[in-house]
Amino acid sequence: MDYNANYSIWEGVYYHPHLFGVIMLTAALLGFSTSYLSGIAGFPTLPYMLPYLGNLQKQKSGKKRIRVYMDGCFDLMHYGHANALRQAKALGDELVVGIVSDEEIIKNKGPPVLSMEERLALVSGLKWVDEVIPNAPYAITEDFMNRLFNEHKIDYIIHGDDPCLLPDGSDAYALAKKVGRYKQIKRTEGVSSTDIVGRILASMEDKQVNGECNGLSASLESNLKSKHASNFLPTSRRIVQFSNGKGPAPNARVVYIDGGFDLFHAGHVEILKNARQLGDFLLVGIYTDQTVSQQRGALFPLMHLHERSLSVLACRYVDEVIIGAPWEISKDMITTFNISLVVHGTVSEVNYSPNAKEDPYRVPKSMGIFRTLESPKNITTTSVAERIKANHEIYQKRNAKKEASEKKYYEERKYISGD
Repeated sequence: MDYNANYSIWEGVYYHPHLFGVIMLTAALLGFSTSYLSGIAGFPTLPYMLPYLGNLQKQKSGKKRIRVYMDGCFDLMHYGHANALRQAKALGDELVVGIVSDEEIIKNKGPPVLSMEERLALVSGLKWVDEVIPNAPYAITEDFMNRLFNEHKIDYIIHGDDPCLLPDGSDAYALAKKVGRYKQIKRTEGVSSTDIVGRILASMEDKQVNGECNGLSASLESNLKSKHASNFLPTSRRIVQFSNGKGPAPNARVVYIDGGFDLFHAGHVEILKNARQLGDFLLVGIYTDQTVSQQRGALFPLMHLHERSLSVLACRYVDEVIIGAPWEISKDMITTFNISLVVHGTVSEVNYSPNAKEDPYRVPKSMGIFRTLESPKNITTTSVAERIKANHEIYQKRNAKKEASEKKYYEERKYISGD
């Protein structure tokens, strides 16, 4: 007999509590009654199992949490970035994100569109991100890699399956691969920052900042818009992956905010954060492409409805979205979604006038549940587009080079399996 196994005596029968616990758990999973098994000679009753179950719970909770790291510029944040970070989080328990510094981006790619502060707000606002490291290096040097492993307790470094080459042509993740601490995720097809810059450059061509076209014919507008048309093919599975999958509690205070949310930026993140603090559940209405075009001009939105919806869904402050929300908020809509408060920011690009007869917020105002919310930032989709317009020659040259490499990637790629 193995006395180190801590045998106990019950009705004259020796048994091993750990082994017995496994038997009883297996029986429960198979649908057998534990009371039935307890009645069999040699099988103790449930109270004898509790210490084993407690130890099992301790072992489960005491398991080392896997920390994974992913870095990037995250300039012009889009749902492709969000999906990459979602996949990265799935490979561990805690996701740490490195945001490349402005100086490093300038040195390796040219000027970023968004500042470090804006990119930090965007990345920190994603529901899958646990920690951020600002001003991360563009290339993972041996010193920085050791910092990740020793100071930040990173177990694996993550990147997409598309090549990431340094200016000298070397693999930016070669060191992580060499030490066996590298894992790979699938690139999100149909979107890239290069593509979005292309859409903006096309939409800003011969166009005034206020959205009025300078003699552009409808056919030319159509050509400009289709030149960099989205290749994203939305699926129900992708929406489910981004969704929280939970509705509001019966007595929850539901806050509603709507908008185009085109070219999702730091201003959007901050207003959504403030709106969420006013209740228990934040419902966001995303206008249709047609509504955005009617309000902002034929060249907008820059990103179509499903792209914009995924960007909003990825935000940690958002609980649910209405994909294709109506322009006017009706009494029926308020009742259907049990909305307690409707809010609207002070910074907006839609042609909304508080005193207009067709005021879309007329009903919630009449019910006393409307509130104007001070927008924390003045950044807008147009102001971001203007930055690209101001440096259009630099971005055109960079895009031409990137478009060539992306074309090569798409020509050579094979079947992309699901992530």
